[in-house]
Amino acid sequence: MKVLFIHPNFPAQFRHMAARLAQFSENQVVFACTNARPEWDIANVRKVQFGTRFQPPADGHRLANFYERAVAQGEAGYVLCRKLVQSGFMPDVVVGHSGWGATMYVRDALPTTPFVGYFEWYYNAQGADVGFDPAEKVGETHRMNLRTRNAVILNDLEACCIGQLPTRWQASQFPVRYHDKLAVRHDGVDTGFFAPLPAAELEKGLVLPGLDLTGVREIVTYATRGMEPYRGFPQFMEALPRILAERPNAHVLVVGEDRVCYGKPPAQGGSWKSLMLEKLKGTAGMDRVHFTGLLPYGQYRLVLQHSLAHVYLTRPFVLSWSMLEAMSCGVPLIASATAPVEEVVEHERNGLLVDFFSADAVAAAVCKALAEPAAMLPMRRQARKTILERFSLERLLPGNIRLVTEAAQGRFAPR
Repeated sequence: MKVLFIHPNFPAQFRHMAARLAQFSENQVVFACTNARPEWDIANVRKVQFGTRFQPPADGHRLANFYERAVAQGEAGYVLCRKLVQSGFMPDVVVGHSGWGATMYVRDALPTTPFVGYFEWYYNAQGADVGFDPAEKVGETHRMNLRTRNAVILNDLEACCIGQLPTRWQASQFPVRYHDKLAVRHDGVDTGFFAPLPAAELEKGLVLPGLDLTGVREIVTYATRGMEPYRGFPQFMEALPRILAERPNAHVLVVGEDRVCYGKPPAQGGSWKSLMLEKLKGTAGMDRVHFTGLLPYGQYRLVLQHSLAHVYLTRPFVLSWSMLEAMSCGVPLIASATAPVEEVVEHERNGLLVDFFSADAVAAAVCKALAEPAAMLPMRRQARKTILERFSLERLLPGNIRLVTEAAQGRFAPR
């Protein structure tokens, strides 16, 4: 079977599926991406890069900016597909990530090849992430921009033979007319890799490049791609003064980049990190707060494994891998009581749920986890059990492979 994966980033959600398919000599796997990650390769997976230098004109229509970029990405994806065919690679199936335009013209480039769409989000002007914070006003231009973004996703919904989504909550955001075309199948958590650290290893303490926390037991963690309101970064930072005051031996590790992945930067300029650090200037104990930046996978896992309180906050939006990976490591989880989280976490059973907007509630839950580690043990075990039973890569990968194989066999006729 010849499989073409298309994703802006390598390898993202397709990492495990591409690796498994490439293990069999009868398969040929090509991964097309714009961010090729030269430091990362997968055995027997041919990586090809595509992209565009197009920039929307400065005098273009304000509502067309995103769509023009998506169309340019779609054209680049089309050209790549045609070049692959001309070089002798005619895929039996295309698996493409939707939302940024790269798959917009796949059915034109490969009209007889089944297309499996991987979808993460459909934008709604109310009831989910938009308008969740009452302090943020949703204007007419914002609403119209959401509809423009959805046009790219709707194109792929029509073009694909079947779509895949990671959670029921995310699937519920899509128009009802497409629900019978969408399969809820998470890409899976590697529970062998993300596992609790043996006691003997825990005793050695956490050591990262430039940061030696040997002897520190009370470690609080927060992990995110970008430091932004969508992931509750301001609320987490606002919780620090109480945590640092009540737990004088605790250290806090913030893993992630000083950028915005979702939402907007501060209106007054700068970054959310700089804004919050300025707000907390003079807070006692801030020397125990460590910003690690992005970490290699192995070091990121070590951070989770040594955590006695992992904080995950999110607006009603796409559920992050980091929460599931922390649960798989058996970490005490403090998470926002928002819809994507509540699909997985039950309060005081496999995590502690708190009000997204309440920094005091976050701090109280963190301090409780640090003060009563023995009482957290049943919850930690249940957190890992949840992942093993519902999100384990070992359980989910065969079904995801089967979905792609059946699509290649023509089991899902375009609808």
